[in-house]
Amino acid sequence: MTTNEIIRPGAGVLFMKVGTHANESLADIIERKKEEIDSTGFGMWGYGGNTCHPGSMVQPFARSFAERDQSIYLCMEEIESKHFASGVAAEYSVDGETWEEIPDTVEVRGSRYALVVDELHEQHFMLPLEKTRVPVGPSTGRLGSRYIKGQVDKACLEILDEPERSNEEDQREVEIHLVSRLRDPYAVFLRGER
Repeated sequence: MTTNEIIRPGAGVLFMKVGTHANESLADIIERKKEEIDSTGFGMWGYGGNTCHPGSMVQPFARSFAERDQSIYLCMEEIESKHFASGVAAEYSVDGETWEEIPDTVEVRGSRYALVVDELHEQHFMLPLEKTRVPVGPSTGRLGSRYIKGQVDKACLEILDEPERSNEEDQREVEIHLVSRLRDPYAVFLRGER
């Protein structure tokens, strides 16, 4: 997948800051996720927070692009982080009501939710946040460069044709280090421990 295909106008991306999680280094997480995808056909990338809630944000966002035969790519910016939560989730649910066991070949550690991915690779490019807009949820229409600030470390974004013209000097680009393709059901709820 080329950078131009990922961040072309009209494309959808899920942006996320990533680093150490559940006391596991990002390098170790990447290696484990690649093994999960190879052995199971998919992996689950764990996360928390409500800015990318599975049912009200990620699933409708991803499905709207799937209806147009477009893939959604998880574009990850590597950051320094300290995350100490522990435990490996036992079950997942698409709707929060019907639960299934997570396959033994997949581990999701220290998370409330997970993105479902079927591809993961390193790819370096700059994502111009002023050329993105939030297309779903209570912040619909908000420019990505204004939305991803402070505690907001992930977002569903649509790539615009051109940056929004503004008097603000806050033209922000973030360096993407890692890319993964989302697959149906795109995001799930997690519970229990194994």
